[in-house]
Amino acid sequence: MTTQPAIQQPPVPPRIPNIQPLPDPPTGLDRMRQIPHIARNQEMLQHHFRHRPDVLVSGDGYFCRIAAARSGWLKPDCVVAFGVNPENILDRNGYVINEVGKPPEFVLEVGSPSTGRRDVLVKPHIYAGFGVAEYWRFDWTGGEYHGAPLWGGRRAGLNYRPIPLQRNAAGLIWGRSEALGLDLCWDSGHLNLYDPAAQRYLEDLQNAAQRADAEAQRANAADRRADAESQRADAAQAAYALMEARNAGLEAELRRLRGETP
Repeated sequence: MTTQPAIQQPPVPPRIPNIQPLPDPPTGLDRMRQIPHIARNQEMLQHHFRHRPDVLVSGDGYFCRIAAARSGWLKPDCVVAFGVNPENILDRNGYVINEVGKPPEFVLEVGSPSTGRRDVLVKPHIYAGFGVAEYWRFDWTGGEYHGAPLWGGRRAGLNYRPIPLQRNAAGLIWGRSEALGLDLCWDSGHLNLYDPAAQRYLEDLQNAAQRADAEAQRANAADRRADAESQRADAAQAAYALMEARNAGLEAELRRLRGETP
C-alpha cells in the first residue's frame, strides 16, 4: 500500500524585528458603505487561505513602492500576496514593495462616491507600475461608481488587459482570477467567491452561522424523533407486557374453572 506524499508548504520569509509602523490612513466619509463588502471579502479569503502561512490577505494599511517617498501611496480595499511573511507587513502597518521584495498578486477596490473615479482612471496605471498581477473593481451599486458592477484586469506592461466576464440570465456576473484560483461573482450587489476546484462558493461568517444553526436544528429534530420513537417503543413494550399478564391470568382462571391442577 502506498501513501500520498505530504503537501509541502512554501517557505515563509523570516520575521523582521523592530519594524517601524506606517501611520494609519485617513478614513473616508463614505467608508461605512464600503466596510461590509470589504470585511466580508477579506474574511472569506482569509478563511480560504488559512492553511497557507505565506499568504497575506489585508487591506487596512498603505500600499507603496518605497516608504520614504510619500507620493503614490495608495490604500487598497483588499490585497492578497503569496510567498510573504504576513506578520512583517502587519507590523509595518502597510505593504512596502521594496521591503517585502515583491508586489502582491491581487488588489481589489470597492466602489464609493469619493474613490470611484480614481479607481477607474488613476489606480490601474499605478498598480500596473507597481507590478500587481491582477487588479479588480467591485461596485455593489451595479455601476454607479465604477461604470460596471465588476471589472478585472491582468497586467500587460503599464496597464491591464480586461479579464473576460460572463453573465447569465439571472444577472450573475463572474470572471476567473488566475492569481487566486477563484471566480469573482457579482450577485445582486454582493461579491461572492467561487472555488472551481471544490465546486462550491466560499462561505462568509453569516452563511456559516446560518448553516450551523440549520444543522443544529436538524440535529435537535432528529433527537426529538429519536426520543419519540423510544417513547413509542417503551409504550409498546409496556402494552405487550400488560397483555401477556392478562393472558396469563385468563389461562389460570380457565384451568381453575376446569378443575385442573395449577
